Amino acid sequence: MDILESLKRYFGYDSFRKGQEELIENIIKGRDSLGVLPTGGGKSICYQLPALLLDGMCIVISPLISLMKDQVDSLNENGIGAGFINSSQDLETYKKTLSKIKRNEIKILYISPERLENEFFISFIKNIEISFIAVDEAHCISQWGHDFRPSYKFIPKIYDLFDKKIQIAAFTATATSFVREDI
Repeated sequence: MDILESLKRYFGYDSFRKGQEELIENIIKGRDSLGVLPTGGGKSICYQLPALLLDGMCIVISPLISLMKDQVDSLNENGIGAGFINSSQDLETYKKTLSKIKRNEIKILYISPERLENEFFISFIKNIEISFIAVDEAHCISQWGHDFRPSYKFIPKIYDLFDKKIQIAAFTATATSFVREDI
């Protein structure tokens, strides 16, 4: 199935918005990518669609708990296995999410950047096949964002965690040329 057919099947759209198809193709080809699309420009599909087409689980690093929940609810309503791990969950829900990951029931997992500082979680995902990592609100990676969410500084360490190169795709609506270069 090609990506246009997959777009229709999973999301109900007949065509891509400007910039989406190129980003999706780059991710599928294994290239690290930076997508700068306007708010409402369809950034989520740029990582969700490749996540569905590639082997393994996609991890999405997102700073907003409410956005994670909305994205996961929407994906689950469309029959797509998605979950999230963040500070809003109790221990039982967290354990259930980890069990679903082990059973390959989650194709797209949303986490907060702070999860990258959790040694148990890092040890856990080392044993999971990861297709790629998507960073939402990627402008937070830039130097100016470190005061806002210092955990974003841990993203580059992902490259050192796995035996294979892990691909990273970053997405934002806000990026000056300096911020793009910094990302």
